[in-house]
Amino acid sequence: MAVTVLIPTALRQFAGGQSEFQVEGKTVGEVLERVTSANADLRKHLYSDESRLRSFVNVYVNDEDIRSSERLNTPVKDGDTISIVPAIAGGAATEAAVADRELPKLSNEEIARYSRHLIMPEVGMEGQRKLKAARVLMIGTGGLGAPLGMYLAAAGVGTLGIVDFDVVDESNLQRQIVHGTRDVGRPKIESARDRLQDINPHIKIETYETRLSSENALELFRDYDIIVDGTDNFPTRYLVNDACVLTGKANVYGSIFRFEGQASVFWAERGACYRCLYPEPPPPGLVPSCAEGGVLGVLPGIVGAIQANEAIKLILGAGESLINRLLLFDAWRMRFRELKLRKDPDCPVCGPHATIKELIDYEEFCGLRPPVAAPTQEEKAQMEEITATELKQRLDQGDDLQIIDVREPHEYEIAKLEQAKLIPLGQVVGRMNEIDPNRETVVHCKGGVRSAKAIEALQRAGFAGRLVNLRGGITAWSNDVDPSVPKY
Repeated sequence: MAVTVLIPTALRQFAGGQSEFQVEGKTVGEVLERVTSANADLRKHLYSDESRLRSFVNVYVNDEDIRSSERLNTPVKDGDTISIVPAIAGGAATEAAVADRELPKLSNEEIARYSRHLIMPEVGMEGQRKLKAARVLMIGTGGLGAPLGMYLAAAGVGTLGIVDFDVVDESNLQRQIVHGTRDVGRPKIESARDRLQDINPHIKIETYETRLSSENALELFRDYDIIVDGTDNFPTRYLVNDACVLTGKANVYGSIFRFEGQASVFWAERGACYRCLYPEPPPPGLVPSCAEGGVLGVLPGIVGAIQANEAIKLILGAGESLINRLLLFDAWRMRFRELKLRKDPDCPVCGPHATIKELIDYEEFCGLRPPVAAPTQEEKAQMEEITATELKQRLDQGDDLQIIDVREPHEYEIAKLEQAKLIPLGQVVGRMNEIDPNRETVVHCKGGVRSAKAIEALQRAGFAGRLVNLRGGITAWSNDVDPSVPKY
C-alpha cells in the first residue's frame, strides 16, 4: 500500500532534494525504514545510534502525533500521509513577477545585510538582486500593511510604494506595529515611511497620500510588479482586484477578523481572481468591520507576514505560491486549512467573456451608495437621528427620554452612558416589551450602524413608539460631549 512521506525543507538536502516519497509499508516504522535506507544522510538526522527517533524530530500520521519510537509500529493504510517535522532554529514554483530588466548589483553593505538570504541556494545573489529590482505597491499601512511592509523592507525589496490617507489613532497601536505612540495624529504614510526607511536605508519608498479610487488605481498599478492588498473594506478589495486584472498584476491578498484570517494570491493570468472566489460582496452591514467586531492584535502580524512571504516568492519566481489556493487560519484554535480555487469561466472581469473592461463605482457595487437619485423627504423621515450635542442639550433641559444601548455587554463595560439601558442588538426584538412606547427612545451603539439596524428591526416588529438614532454613537458622545468616556 502506498503512503506519502513529506520531507520538510530543512531535511531535503539529505534526501536528494526530494519533498516527498511514495512508499509501501504496513507501519510507520517500516515506511520510514525504507525511506532512510535509500537516504543514509537522512537517517543520521532522524535516528540516534540506538535507532531511536531523535528528540527534536516529530512524526505525524495525517494529523496524529506519533513521535515516540514505541509508536513506530502504528499501522498505516493506503493514502495516509506521514509528515516529518524537525525542530528548526531561526526566526518552491511560479514565474518571476519582476519584469525582464537588468538586475542591479549589491553593495558590500547590502551583502552583509542580506547574508542570511545569500547563503540560501533558493535565494542567493541572483535572488537578492531580483528583490532589489522589484517594485511592490502596498495598499494600506494598517494591521496587514504594517508587518508586511516591515518584512518586505527588511528583505530588501528595492522599491516599496505605499498608498494611504489615514492618520495614526491610539486604537491602531494594538496591532499596527509600524506606528508608535509618538506617531499618534501623524499621517500613517509618513509614520510608515520613516519606520521602513529606518529598517532599511538601502530601499526606495514612494508614497501616495490619497484614497485609492477608480480614477487613480490603473495609473498607480502600472509601474509596479506586484500589488499587496492590506485594505479593510469590500469596495477597495474589488477595486484592487479589478485593477490588478486589467493591468495584469498579481494581487497578494489577506484579510482578518477577530481570530480568523485568509490569504491567497489572485493572478488572473495564472488562475483565479478575487471575483472568482467572491463574485459579489455581502450586503452592507452583514459582515462587521474590525472596528465593530475587534481583532486579535497578533493576527494581522501572522497574515501580513504570510502576504510578505508570498510577495517574496513571486519576486524570486520560486517556491509554491498560493495561486489557486485559499489559506484559512484560525488563531484561536491554531489551525490552518487550505481550499482549492478555480477560475470562474463566467467571471465578469477575468473570464473569457468579461463584461468589466474598465473600473466601476465600487461604493455603489457594494451597496454603500444607492444608484438612484437622492432620497425623498419621506424616505429621510423614516429614521430620525440626533447628534450627541443635541442629546446632551435635551437631557440637560429635562426632556423625558429613554436611551437604549444595543452594544454587547463587554462593550458596555468599556464605556457607557449612565442613563442608558443595555439591550444587545440580537435581543432587542425579543425584549421589546422592556422599551416604553409612550416615551421617546434614543437608540445608540458604538458608531451608529447597529443602532440603525435595531430601529429597523423594532419597526418591522411593530414597535409603535418614536425611535431616534444617535448619530455617531457613543464615540460621538466622547468626541463632542464628554471626553472622559473612553473610546475603543
